[in-house]
Amino acid sequence: YVCNATSLGRWRESRRASRNLWVRKRIDVSVCVDVSLCVDVYLCVLMCICVCVCVLMCICLCCVSRWKNWWIRGVLSLAMISGFFMVIYLGPIMLILVMTIQIKCFQEIIDIGYRVYHSYELPWFRTLSWYFLICVNYFFYGETLAEYFGALVQREDSLQFLVRYHRFISFTLYLAGFCMFVLSLVKKHYRLQFYMFAWTHVTLLIVVTQSHLVIQNLFEGMIWFIVPISIVICNDIMAYLFGFFFGRTPLIKLSPKKTWEGFIGGFFGTLVCGFILAYLLAQFQYFVCPVEYNSETNRFTADCEPSDIFVMQQYTFPFAVQNVLTWKTVNLYPYQIHSVVLSTFASLIGPFGGFFASGFKRAFQIKDFADTIPGHGGIMDRFDCQYLMATFTHVYIASFIRGPNPSKVLQQLLVLQPEQQLSIFNAMRDRLRDRGILPPVAM
Repeated sequence: YVCNATSLGRWRESRRASRNLWVRKRIDVSVCVDVSLCVDVYLCVLMCICVCVCVLMCICLCCVSRWKNWWIRGVLSLAMISGFFMVIYLGPIMLILVMTIQIKCFQEIIDIGYRVYHSYELPWFRTLSWYFLICVNYFFYGETLAEYFGALVQREDSLQFLVRYHRFISFTLYLAGFCMFVLSLVKKHYRLQFYMFAWTHVTLLIVVTQSHLVIQNLFEGMIWFIVPISIVICNDIMAYLFGFFFGRTPLIKLSPKKTWEGFIGGFFGTLVCGFILAYLLAQFQYFVCPVEYNSETNRFTADCEPSDIFVMQQYTFPFAVQNVLTWKTVNLYPYQIHSVVLSTFASLIGPFGGFFASGFKRAFQIKDFADTIPGHGGIMDRFDCQYLMATFTHVYIASFIRGPNPSKVLQQLLVLQPEQQLSIFNAMRDRLRDRGILPPVAM
């Protein structure tokens, strides 16, 4: 679309004929090009949406139930994966996504208890459930603020007060909810009210605590957030495909559609997927560096010297393997070896999170946690394995990966009083001189 003199003249004539529909301002040639381009993009997007809707309608009307469900799950899975990549592109703003998913999962589980136990007449049940959710999130996000945003806390007096007395405030808020629950007890509903009190707390343990670990993994580096989530998705897809086309042998009674063929195929597919994804992401500083808050720019940054596990190294094969492969060495990122461990857990142990959810749903005679996503169920149906994977990743990082973090130590030092900081400085100076790192004091 080139705005030559003729096309520009025609555009001006049409503009005069419809003055009441256009804002009276001067539009130059470049803006005309931008407008045409935007219209083309908008039409293309609209056309793609219409095509997808038509395809889904045709599938729903014409296909047999087995293939209809396959296509619906496939199309929506691609849509969710595309959305996941878009969130990755946005960077650490995915913290908001984690919070949104957490709230939705909590709401789905609480609604099940509300319906199953017919808790319609229980006083304050839903109000207290959401109040406890707010309290627990205040506690965990406050801990995150104190740990990772020390520089920001130092600049704000109000934040210093909240951080200093954070745990006391959190406990006070919880006690207020606890007292409200006791005051809401009604004689004819005692047992049911305690059932629902326990239901709420178990839901908080499963959903909120583990979503907090997801955020902790994110601050260790986006690769520790992306790879575990991606390999669980890969395992789910691979197991479904192998089970759909080759499944014959039932795996577990809790989930009759799961087969040994899908379980084994998902294992090997996940190993390959995790290994390749680890290789791709380990090359970029943006993914491997811990996410930190820059107080000067008021933005999250991921800028560092990559640690050893993200530096290419050469490994020598055992002698027996050398005879078979005729290779003596191979170049790998150490993180790829860690990805094999993560993939193994995701494919062998991770599915038990799904089996647990299946048993939970069967206990209450429901098919899905909700009907938010057609063909998939609720949000919790998609994240039943993710929470277990997030917990394992956090434990794995703390046990085998994480070392002393200088930035965190510095943030903790900045919180101390000047006299304490000076005392630590003198002690460190004397220790470094004793080790010969600093020159001795000149006499």
